[in-house]
Amino acid sequence: MNASDSTSPEEREAARRKAAEAARLARIFGDVLPETTADERGDGSRGSDDDEWLRSQIPPHHG
Repeated sequence: MNASDSTSPEEREAARRKAAEAARLARIFGDVLPETTADERGDGSRGSDDDEWLRSQIPPHHG
């Protein structure tokens, strides 16, 4: 028995539609949104190197 045997046709169709919608949005807008937001990640999560670079470019009188 595989995983698809335990799901109903409606669940499989809903999953297929969700995947198709995600693919359509990625085609239109690109894949720019993270899977999790900052409030869903732990405090130990660091930003990317680009974020660090940007922060280092802010003049002291603007920070």
